[in-house]
Amino acid sequence: MATASGTGHQEPSAEVLAGAAAAFGLLATPARLHIVWALTQGESDVTGLAARVGGALPAVSQHLTKLKLAGLVRSRREGRRQVYFVDTAEQAPVVDVVRLLVGRLAERKAPATVPARWLHGL
Repeated sequence: MATASGTGHQEPSAEVLAGAAAAFGLLATPARLHIVWALTQGESDVTGLAARVGGALPAVSQHLTKLKLAGLVRSRREGRRQVYFVDTAEQAPVVDVVRLLVGRLAERKAPATVPARWLHGL
C-alpha cells in the first residue's frame, strides 16, 4: 500500500478495494442485508432465517450459500441442521457497518435514500 500524500494514511491496494466492493455488492440486496443483520443478532438455521426475513426457504438457502462463499457467513452442523452465524471476530468491521447503518435507518423509519452525512466516518 502506498501512503496518501499529506495524510500519513496507507492507500488500500486495488485487490483490497475489489474485495470490499464485492462484499458490499453481496450486501446490496435487501434480502441478503436482512439475513446478515439477523445473523448479527444470533445464529439460526435456514428455516428460522426464512421465517424471520419472510423469504422462501430455497431463496434464503441460495443467499446463504453466496454469503458463505464470500466469507461473510459461516456455518456448522448440529445433527441434521446446518446452523449459520456471522463470525464477529473475523467479520467485525462488516458486522459493525451493517448494525450501524440498519440501526440508523430503522431509527429514522427507513428513508428512501441515505444522506451522505450518515455514512461519514463509517
